[in-house]
Amino acid sequence: MLLCVTASHKTASFELLERLSRTPDDVASTLVGLTPCVQGAVVLATCNRFEAYVEMDEPVTAAGAIGVEAVLEAVESATGIPVADLDGAYQVHSGRRVAEHLFSVASGLESVVSGEGEIAGQVRRALKSARRDGTTSAELERLFQRASQAQRKVKNVTALGRAGRSLVRLALELADSRIADWAAERVLLVGTGAYAAVTLATLRERGAVNISVYSPSGRAEAFAAKYGIRPVPAEDYARTAARSSLLITCTTATEPVLGPEHLQSPAGAPAAAGCPVGAHSRLVVDLGMPRNVDPAIATVEGTALLDLETIRLHAPLEELQATDAARSVVREAADTFHVVGSRQSVTPSVVALRSHIFGLLETEIDRARARGDEDGKVEQALRHLAGVLLHAPTVRAHELAASGRADEFTAALSALYGVEPEIAGSAEDAATA
Repeated sequence: MLLCVTASHKTASFELLERLSRTPDDVASTLVGLTPCVQGAVVLATCNRFEAYVEMDEPVTAAGAIGVEAVLEAVESATGIPVADLDGAYQVHSGRRVAEHLFSVASGLESVVSGEGEIAGQVRRALKSARRDGTTSAELERLFQRASQAQRKVKNVTALGRAGRSLVRLALELADSRIADWAAERVLLVGTGAYAAVTLATLRERGAVNISVYSPSGRAEAFAAKYGIRPVPAEDYARTAARSSLLITCTTATEPVLGPEHLQSPAGAPAAAGCPVGAHSRLVVDLGMPRNVDPAIATVEGTALLDLETIRLHAPLEELQATDAARSVVREAADTFHVVGSRQSVTPSVVALRSHIFGLLETEIDRARARGDEDGKVEQALRHLAGVLLHAPTVRAHELAASGRADEFTAALSALYGVEPEIAGSAEDAATA
């Protein structure tokens, strides 16, 4: 049984999401170790959502309730957030709803900016992390791999990817209200990860040329050499920050890396009414989760702060036509995932039936040969008969599985023939099957 416990910008406060994102790496391993009912776990943590995908042992009574309780306990253990603080801030999906939800997430349909592209890579990295930590399972592997396939189909056959914009693009569009000439801006990029590369590319698209990079983890020189910008050493960080007119932070640091103490020469006019950025002399864009910038920086004269919470408030309306088409693709992919999974669930029973029938067949063929079936006609007739006899039950097994009644076929097989299916011995075996 698949289960998803999700907290996102639609259900939880920005402050709670920030707390959840501080130590997400330990949740999956903690969850798997809590109870043998949990067969696998993958955690997806981004700037606007925190989700735990879990495979539960199907025969367990009240598996869904046990799974949710285990997720909340693992979150509390790994992050220190009391379970009571999560009340009302999460949703639970189970069964076939899990696939549709993850496929929607991977395609950008659940993002702050509908259709944003970064989430697809984050979904892939979540699975990669689970593999590295040994917490994934055969069904979760299949779920996340199909999510990536669904995302690519949405991108290829709908206009959602063209309509949607990333958080970086949206942030810079909001900054347009105060920037007359991007080439004249003194830009400091704080961070050197994948999101920093996207940010740099977006800045260059807008015409920014005077760009420096600082890395709290010491990777500035390598990043600067790769992308042709200037590295900022630690001893020059504060001076460069104070002289920059546009600062963009996007690091994975768990504590703020930019505060009022780094800005020593502010000056500027008051904010323009009704504008999220305003006519300040310096703009700070915080794309970090947890936040990279001390909110007190907004009190520094001449400095405007644009963080994820503000960006979310100014996200554009969804492109309805593109979104509707994308959701149709997602629903179709989720239905296919469910049908294929159901058929796979009945496969051991079908294999057991065929093995039983073919075992009897070989016995009868050996007997026919011993009685003088030299031309093989009796063998041919027996094999044809076995195929005919197996066809209807095999078709019926898949029909029952597709309607969620695979256990009826397994029970009938046991009652009629005394045959029990063999269960795959490992996640790898099940995935191969």
